[in-house]
Amino acid sequence: MEEKTLVVLAAGMGSRFGGLKQIEPVGPNGEFILDYSIYSAIRYGFNKIVFIIKEENLQTFKETIGHRIEDKIKVEYAFQKLEDLPIELVIPEKRVKPWGTAHALYAARDFLHGKFAIINADDFYGDQAFMELSKHMDESNDYLIIGYKVGQTLSGNGAVKRAVLPNENGVVSSVIECSCMLEEEYVNCIPLDTSKEPFLIDKDALVSVSLNSFHESFIEAIKEELVNLENHQDKLDDIEILIPDILDKEIKCGKTVRVYRTDAKWMGMTYKEDKVMVQNFINTEIEKGVYPEHLWSDEN
Repeated sequence: MEEKTLVVLAAGMGSRFGGLKQIEPVGPNGEFILDYSIYSAIRYGFNKIVFIIKEENLQTFKETIGHRIEDKIKVEYAFQKLEDLPIELVIPEKRVKPWGTAHALYAARDFLHGKFAIINADDFYGDQAFMELSKHMDESNDYLIIGYKVGQTLSGNGAVKRAVLPNENGVVSSVIECSCMLEEEYVNCIPLDTSKEPFLIDKDALVSVSLNSFHESFIEAIKEELVNLENHQDKLDDIEILIPDILDKEIKCGKTVRVYRTDAKWMGMTYKEDKVMVQNFINTEIEKGVYPEHLWSDEN
């Protein structure tokens, strides 16, 4: 059987949330946000999960989400480590965190063959979005970003990072990683690249919340960027290699990246105050029959 892999980015500790938010219960029977993503992924044909985590969290993941799903789908674990690089690099003593989301994906390179999709462990994407993602992966080799209206992805409790997606007829022209906050009728976007000026976008403009599909060739693009770290010795204290930045460079090199506008509801837990909102929404989805109340019962 051909592998259809879902990669789960779960190495972050959720500093603004205040703990390991990937395993914060939100469902009626202690389910995590991640449970609902995996349930939908299995429903639409994914047959392998790769968790990218910190090695010290392995036992916690195995004892929680791992034991719930290991009899339903193949499970692998990859560890994001600061020293895991394709080159020998003198790492500054005060550098303790790894090299960003692209580096996290690089950690899973040995488990990725052909097409794969990625998600954040602590984001709720909606069942329909996984159906749309799976359908695209069956039909196309182009990279895909599931696009959400930015106004529906913001937190009332502070700024959030989003990748803004200028596009024409569903083909993305650039990917701009920004700090975004609602200001009256528009969204103020401050690019993380400080060489770029802040800008305003409409609340219906599309952004990425890291529900994407790639081909294993994307790992080679990440590897090239990691090799390039040796040319930035003066920035090694805090430089990050981010997936949106790699995507933007791939577009500039001629790679076709598509965006699909979804009507699915995105929910996240950037801040602790977001949890109740997520719980209420999940309960509503259960009442509508999108998810069963007991997600992993033998009957499902």
